Amino acid sequence: MAPFVVLVLVGGIARLIGLLPHAGWLDSWPHAVRLGLAAMFILTASAHFLRPRREALIVMVPERLPGPAALVTVTGILEFASAAGLLIPPVAPIAAICLALMLIAMFPANVRAARSGVGLKTVPLPARTALQVIFIAACVLAAC
Repeated sequence: MAPFVVLVLVGGIARLIGLLPHAGWLDSWPHAVRLGLAAMFILTASAHFLRPRREALIVMVPERLPGPAALVTVTGILEFASAAGLLIPPVAPIAAICLALMLIAMFPANVRAARSGVGLKTVPLPARTALQVIFIAACVLAAC
């Protein structure tokens, strides 16, 4: 739930700032959402490297995939890189689409965690699904 709160708070505050005269880059929802997503993905990426969240993420990786620890590390790096990309206007749309695709690709790990009770046990599957849809929609908006 913390990623959602970060997305809403940072994106909302950014958009409010964008309403001020001469606010420049934050004068649109896509730009404000980019900032919110960047903050959110910095938060989520940090979990890929910090205990105890890292261990919980490793356990969430479906068993059929090799090297769960390496996959968690790689996805964390991709989240950090994409968060930075969201803040660079020429590449922001590409970063946003890549993040949407990564969210879709990683969703089976969320399903596995919810169904088997492993990994991060913060949100039940219906709520996880709704949050994932919101995050993907935010990425699509940020790509505009």
